[in-house]
Amino acid sequence: MLNDKTALRSRLLAARAAMSPEQRQQAGLALGHRALELLPARLPAVVAGYVSVGAEPGTLALLDELRARGVQVLLPLLRPDNDLDWGAYQGAESLVGARRGLREPAGAPLGTEAVCRADLVLMPGLAVDRRGVRLGRGGGSYDRVLARLAAADSRAPLVTLLYDHEVLPEVPAEAHDRPVDAAVTPSKLWRFGA
Repeated sequence: MLNDKTALRSRLLAARAAMSPEQRQQAGLALGHRALELLPARLPAVVAGYVSVGAEPGTLALLDELRARGVQVLLPLLRPDNDLDWGAYQGAESLVGARRGLREPAGAPLGTEAVCRADLVLMPGLAVDRRGVRLGRGGGSYDRVLARLAAADSRAPLVTLLYDHEVLPEVPAEAHDRPVDAAVTPSKLWRFGA
């Protein structure tokens, strides 16, 4: 199973690296517009998001639009043990460089439990399958977040942001993997489960 995930991660990362900067920028803008379709007429008060890095689908335009609509946006702060703390997003100019090439909010950390206040959780991934099984990078940071949300009995929809070609028929799954409720790609909103 581990080898299957490792091989799949390598293939997906290579496909992302092969995309031109223009393709990634165009996909990020389309993805942001598509993600806004998820929002109900009554906007969520708090959205947990993330700042894309490298060849990930771009998220800044989406984060800025959420903030402009009055939504409080929480962003992850990577702790030394790879767990995630959270901070408030105050705009792209307030982000600072962090470990592993990440950009994080400069303000005071809000605590690991802050994510439990979110009405919607946007998370990175490399792929998702049609059952909602998400493949991350393998560091376990979001596995901890998902466990924390489950323990808090959170009802926040879990959504992965991906490129179109990263919704697959099947992703290798382990017993601890919690499926996501939806995936957003530049061309489609995928909903999983009941």
